[in-house]
Amino acid sequence: MTQTFTVEQLQASVLLRDASLLILDKPAGLAVHKGPKTELSLEKFLPALRFGLRENPQLAHRLDRDTSGCLVLGRTQKALRKLGRLFSSNGVSKTYWALVEGGPKHDNGTIDQALLKVTGRNGWRILPDPTGKPSVTDWRVLGRSDGATWLELKPRTGRTHQLRVHCAEAGFPVIGDPVYGPTQKPERLLQLQARSVAFSYYEAKPPTAVTAPPPTHMLELLKRCGWTAGR
Repeated sequence: MTQTFTVEQLQASVLLRDASLLILDKPAGLAVHKGPKTELSLEKFLPALRFGLRENPQLAHRLDRDTSGCLVLGRTQKALRKLGRLFSSNGVSKTYWALVEGGPKHDNGTIDQALLKVTGRNGWRILPDPTGKPSVTDWRVLGRSDGATWLELKPRTGRTHQLRVHCAEAGFPVIGDPVYGPTQKPERLLQLQARSVAFSYYEAKPPTAVTAPPPTHMLELLKRCGWTAGR
């Protein structure tokens, strides 16, 4: 099923905008970069997100195409450089929500598992490998239901597909994951959201902290796991 996105939709998804920063609630299914198999991406909409400035905003980090939620962009080159330093130095706190199959036995824990990008005939994927890059994810159970668990995930590192691989290798893959889940054609969209970001950008001001609302495609399972509006 081909998804469609509009300028109005992307403009309405802005969670924060000031002279330097733009934070979007990126919809699931929209890639951030154009690729050989991706005709439509966020890059097409960047001119519509200038909001009066001469330059297009630019990505400070990435989200997977199927992951929804908080995406940070710099509105100027100066802002982009500063955001780059914050992300590379772990100066940005990122919190994700995931709905996973089954679930962990305990209520919280840490996954410390190095990850390696491996390329083969059918493309690339991320695999656990002791020779890979150090990758650490803290997790906490927020709710449970029959066959599903609602997790809060806090990555200490920012590796590609880190959360999806860590959850899958721990025995509770993210529901709807077509790559690391048990089925290649899941019935649901990926149940993973970049819930919030927080970082100290302005020295004389409180930290910038933004939270995205739960996406509609996750609401059904979130409610089954105990989520209520306002939580």
